[in-house]
Amino acid sequence: MKKIFLGLALLGVLLTGTTYYFYTIIYSNQVKKEVKLFIRTDNSAADVLQQLDSLVLNPSALKKVASLKKYTRVKPGMYVLKKGMNANTLVNLLRSGHQTPVKVSFNNQNYIEDLAGRLAQQIEADSISILNSLTDVDFLEKEGFTSKTALHYCMPYTYDCYWNIHPDQLRSKLLKAYRRFWSPKKLQKAQELHLTTDQIIAVAAIVHKETQHKPERKKVAGVYLNRIKKRIPLQADPTVIYALKEKYGRDTIVKRVLRKDLRIVSPYNTYQTANIPPSAIAMPDVDAIEAVLNAEHHAYYYFCANPKKIGTHNFAKTLRQHNNNAKNYQRWLNKQHIHR
Repeated sequence: MKKIFLGLALLGVLLTGTTYYFYTIIYSNQVKKEVKLFIRTDNSAADVLQQLDSLVLNPSALKKVASLKKYTRVKPGMYVLKKGMNANTLVNLLRSGHQTPVKVSFNNQNYIEDLAGRLAQQIEADSISILNSLTDVDFLEKEGFTSKTALHYCMPYTYDCYWNIHPDQLRSKLLKAYRRFWSPKKLQKAQELHLTTDQIIAVAAIVHKETQHKPERKKVAGVYLNRIKKRIPLQADPTVIYALKEKYGRDTIVKRVLRKDLRIVSPYNTYQTANIPPSAIAMPDVDAIEAVLNAEHHAYYYFCANPKKIGTHNFAKTLRQHNNNAKNYQRWLNKQHIHR
């Protein structure tokens, strides 16, 4: 009997020890600090566990728990691991696929290629895949855009997305936001201006480039709308700069538009044509688009940078007034040794 009791006692100790051991590896704190874990679509379970090695206190214990819970099917995405999270909770999270959305944002992108690169910094997909999706010919034709106006439907907002979102799904989010922006009220305003949405965005891009001083944008927009009504060329320097970059390379630096530049042959040279550019010369922010839709009503047809208050402009109703303002600005540029 003594041997039986001794054996039972020993078994009890072993069971208690085994239970304590498994309890410890399963439920003790593991994650060192709050961290974001990015799991790629092509990762294996072994890849994920290896990535976790430096993030947890006991990698071998985590691997045992992963094996016990049969963690073999990887669900890609971005997961937020909380400090002190135990192995059981961590493995359950990875198995569930309950990832945390990321906030994707962008603004001031000059070209659709720039946008693709910016997006690729924030989601799993690479810039080529994103660019191919954004400029897909069938998609653009179906939605009423061209390769030149593809940037128009990309509204500079912040979007909640899963990190492993497919580029086509992200594109759908962008288009949905674009459609939502162009409410019936805004479409009515565009119609009253006798402009299409693409033309509104093209003018807004010029306004955006002309001034970062937002309180002045509605007045600047009013100047361009006055010129459009009178069929006067917009004569916007940013469009000439765009044309120069299109001809000589996008890395071309233009600090000052020269007289010879005004002769460049391009549909974007608004000194040579009274037409609105065929597409936006850059991505305008929402404020610039709103400025065009709600432009000031005034009698100004000209404006020129104000050297006495950098970032603002002097407005003029007549060419004589404008020429005086322009001479003052040219003198200031010369004093600053800005010749090109």
